[in-house]
Amino acid sequence: MPRNRTVKDYIRTIVDFPHEGIMFRDVTTLFADARGFRMAIDQMLHPYAGERIDKVVGLEARGFILGGAVAHQLSVGFVPIRKKGKLPGTTISQEYQLEYGEAIVEIHDDAIQAGEKILLVDDLLATGGTAEAGIKLIERLGGEIVGCAFVVDLPDLGGRKKLEEMGMDVHALCAFEGE
Repeated sequence: MPRNRTVKDYIRTIVDFPHEGIMFRDVTTLFADARGFRMAIDQMLHPYAGERIDKVVGLEARGFILGGAVAHQLSVGFVPIRKKGKLPGTTISQEYQLEYGEAIVEIHDDAIQAGEKILLVDDLLATGGTAEAGIKLIERLGGEIVGCAFVVDLPDLGGRKKLEEMGMDVHALCAFEGE
């Protein structure tokens, strides 16, 4: 009898993508499988059962897929954090560091009301730079972050530690050692 599959079993690794030496953790195979996707959403929600959550915020781009499904399950609103220039309304922005250079993410300035309880969602936690920028945007709008939920943690890159040092509750469904 085969063992029960875990979320990690649905994630494929693509060697040398986007460049040599990188082990890319591809969650699209998880999303494509109905059981795997449901399992991931259920497990992302589990640590926050019974907590008040007013909105789910998803980080571009796979965080939109997960965040939309999580928000639906919670019957709450969904808010996207996007790359600079992609949102049509008035926004606030936050710069963050990439491996080579920097990037900017934005959120609509009216997307979160002061005091709202927010769950931040994304597919992967690596260095934590994008999540940190998202947290800063949410907090600038007065949102109170209940937790940060990810499918994959890459612990060797230090993102979890960075977010926990910011006082965040971090939950990941699985971890892959190395990069």
